[in-house]
Amino acid sequence: MNRTEYYLAVDMGASSGRHMLAHMEEGRLVLEEVYRFENGCSRQDGHRVWDTEKLWHEILTGMKKCAQTGRIPTAMGIDTWGVDYVLLGRDDHLAAKPYAYRDARTQGAEEKVYEIIPEEELYARTGNLRASYNTIFQLMASKWQEPEVLDRAETFLMLPCYFTYLLTGSKMQEYTMATTGQLVDPETKQWDYALIDRLGLPRRLFTHLYPPGTEAGSLRPEVEKEVGFSCRVILPAAHDTASAAMCVPAQPDDTLYISSGTWSLMGCGLPEANRSAKAHAANFTNEGGYQYRFCFLKNIMGLWMIQSVRTEFKEGYTWDGAADDADRDYGYAHLCSRAEKETIASIVDVNDDRFLAPESMIGQVQSACAESGQAVPQSPWEIARVIYRSLAICYRNTAREIEEITGRKYHAIHIVGGGSNARWLNQLTADMTGMKVLAGPGEATAIGNIGAQMIADGVFPDLSAFQSCVYKSFGVETYLPDGKIKV
Repeated sequence: MNRTEYYLAVDMGASSGRHMLAHMEEGRLVLEEVYRFENGCSRQDGHRVWDTEKLWHEILTGMKKCAQTGRIPTAMGIDTWGVDYVLLGRDDHLAAKPYAYRDARTQGAEEKVYEIIPEEELYARTGNLRASYNTIFQLMASKWQEPEVLDRAETFLMLPCYFTYLLTGSKMQEYTMATTGQLVDPETKQWDYALIDRLGLPRRLFTHLYPPGTEAGSLRPEVEKEVGFSCRVILPAAHDTASAAMCVPAQPDDTLYISSGTWSLMGCGLPEANRSAKAHAANFTNEGGYQYRFCFLKNIMGLWMIQSVRTEFKEGYTWDGAADDADRDYGYAHLCSRAEKETIASIVDVNDDRFLAPESMIGQVQSACAESGQAVPQSPWEIARVIYRSLAICYRNTAREIEEITGRKYHAIHIVGGGSNARWLNQLTADMTGMKVLAGPGEATAIGNIGAQMIADGVFPDLSAFQSCVYKSFGVETYLPDGKIKV
């Protein structure tokens, strides 16, 4: 009997992580969640940071679960959200706090960087959107605020590459993850060393970039001993959005996609980066994808807003009439279905920086409505309705921008990731945009991560074959615009 080959995706988002095992069965990809854990940045000395020790512990714990179930992976790969990194000293220990992208230390860094290189020139070089949390601004903030850190740092690793190093001992930078930081040349697909020199950043930190599918090595002996097995570690498309884009079952030229999770990344695939003035004005980004295809995207605040208000209500936030409301189910599916039944018509700009890292998301949504003279939502369901409708309107506006910038007409939107399970939001998106919406699979990032491993291992001959298998294995739900939703 042939041994079943398992492939493990460690898929870490900014709010949760999961270990997903996959194998082939009768021509279909079978996916199984082995372990799930909570994530979130913590406070340290007034800064938002990642607890990398905890995350490393969770990675190992999930791997041990694989051994306990007897499902030993042939290979594994790690993906995370973009832009964040670690700096290691000569002893290979952390040389600085593992800052989170929502930390406020980058305030004012953009303007200082633009004194060195104008914003328009920076976009023309890298094609990355303007965002205060980009790696370029994080590193420059460190240079100005704690110069001793960069002086003693010997190694710069994007976050998933750091955990791959802990697994294997190999310090390898993965291409798609690096492109999120605004320091990569979209022509050479390597670091823009002329830009790095111009910024005065230490060139030694920026080592060669490897494409998805590159093998990083096998588990270090001490890791093998702890988890109870050995396997190969393969670099997936380590940026979660690039992995999610890989598993979109169909990518014709008339289909947009949304990778919907903590962030909603909405865009299309392009063979070359679009660094036009129109793309810059609309704040679109060009992030590296599998096989060097570009993900031309707009970052939209996404379900972070729903995640935040859900946490506040679960922690005891009260509202008028709360004492009479016996319904305390704040699950995402229930929030979405209850929101559909409300009537409040207020909307907010989901891309407003006020929603990036507020002390109270509820308070900011209410304030934004009050300041614009709209009805102020009170209950969880009203607040959820404001957020979901605002997201759908943002999707509509973004679709129109993409059509104008690319000169193409799009007829469908494919939503992948956890947000594809928000049924009313999917219907709203169809209604608002007038396009057919295809939803699923929900675990797109993990599936894409596994796809890069399987293609590298010869299970699939190419990306197209993998995508066909994804469609056959998981299918999609279709939502058609019905014209009943009015803005």
